[in-house]
Amino acid sequence: MTDVGSDLFSLAGKTACVTGASSGLGRHAATFLAQNGVKVVGVARRSDQLKAWQASASGNTHFVAADLSDQSALGEVAAEVGKAFGVPDILINAAGINTRQAADDVTLEGWNVSMDLNLAAPFFLAQSFSESMKSKNWGRIINFASLQSFRAFPGGIAYGASKAGIAQLTRAMAEAWSPYGITANAIAPGFFRTELTEAVFSDPERSARNAAQTCIGRNGEPSDLDGPLQFLCSDASAYVTGQVLAVDGGYTAK
Repeated sequence: MTDVGSDLFSLAGKTACVTGASSGLGRHAATFLAQNGVKVVGVARRSDQLKAWQASASGNTHFVAADLSDQSALGEVAAEVGKAFGVPDILINAAGINTRQAADDVTLEGWNVSMDLNLAAPFFLAQSFSESMKSKNWGRIINFASLQSFRAFPGGIAYGASKAGIAQLTRAMAEAWSPYGITANAIAPGFFRTELTEAVFSDPERSARNAAQTCIGRNGEPSDLDGPLQFLCSDASAYVTGQVLAVDGGYTAK
């Protein structure tokens, strides 16, 4: 007897590109997919960290070291990704930067790198892979949004603007490509301990305050992303597109 539920959520045999795979939630996502039968290409700046990820991840993996904030290099990056296992079926855009500059202190350099890495790279990589996804009538794009897609935080004006843009980019991708079997959705994590949020977690009082703000009463653990990732990357989410799923313990509900 066929286990329909298992088949519905199966990721076996798929190929994926995960940006930001050298650390944090991107690394966790890349490892999770590899452990579930996906051929994964991790992309990030730091080759040493990518090598460490590849050594620790079970499964069929490859990596491309590249600076995704360099828009002129994105076409070459996409081509390199495709050499490993073919053009990916799944694209997870987890790479990001938060310059944490107050509004009065935002520099043009800080603004540009935020928009280039957080907003431009997800779109142009998806655009590069979309024709192949169309030809297969199957594709999954998962962008990483943020709590700051919905509300303002101190020192987050450039980051927040880019992540608000991700929410709309996700909807626009869905409008453009979902008629061809490509779904586009976003995950908006709450507070998870990563390199990007170390400043938050290094302050125990602030960390506890954030945990208390959730409905569940704790901050996130990387494994809390596993179910949403498997759902959004699999056939189980075939009729879900253009959505931003907050994985935040109910932080945005209070």
